[in-house]
Amino acid sequence: MCTVTFVPQPEGGFLFTSNRDEAPSRSSKEIATKKLDNEVEIHFPKDAKAGGTWIAISNDNRLICVLNGAFEKHEHQPPYRLSRGIMALEFFEYESALDFFEEYEFEGIEPFTLVIVDDGNLFDFRWDGKEAYMSMLDEESCHIWSSAMLYPSEIKKKREAIFGKWLSTKKSISKEDILDFHHNGKVGDPKYDLIMNRGNLVRTVSITSVVSKDDEFSMEYFSVDSQQ
Repeated sequence: MCTVTFVPQPEGGFLFTSNRDEAPSRSSKEIATKKLDNEVEIHFPKDAKAGGTWIAISNDNRLICVLNGAFEKHEHQPPYRLSRGIMALEFFEYESALDFFEEYEFEGIEPFTLVIVDDGNLFDFRWDGKEAYMSMLDEESCHIWSSAMLYPSEIKKKREAIFGKWLSTKKSISKEDILDFHHNGKVGDPKYDLIMNRGNLVRTVSITSVVSKDDEFSMEYFSVDSQQ
């Protein structure tokens, strides 16, 4: 939920990787499957506490990933009408990302950033608690996101610089390469490294890898504790 990268592949498709920084009690143990009334089947690591998810893919090649916060750290003000993890699952009930952006009721949901792949397009969608902001990104370029709730602007810039430097050393990038970056990328402070830890109250609990190849999505989920 808190560090995400998108890396396009020269032969088509992409690598999408998400580190989840969360309270250990909310660590998922497996990838769940759910069939919707519109015959869409979705796959996602299920939040052990809230029942939603922070990343999900569908059998019609759509992807959604949630990060906490929009642009800057906000004040947590519960109760909220709906969890962001449930909202992520409800995304797949809409025929397109644009329908979701236009029709979904975001009022009463805590601020968030969504990274969405839909019909080959890459979207960055943010809700700051009052207004929504949507942009389409270049799906042929690499991107990195860091949660606004955990990483201040100067740390985000450092992480972007580290990512850019790492990319400059690579002629090609495999799934194993990007997973290594998500395991070993260092800012120089354990509170802000890609595998982060803040006194075990919040730490990186898992890494989820999505590979798009030959018009098919596949997902792997790795528990950071067990490395399985």
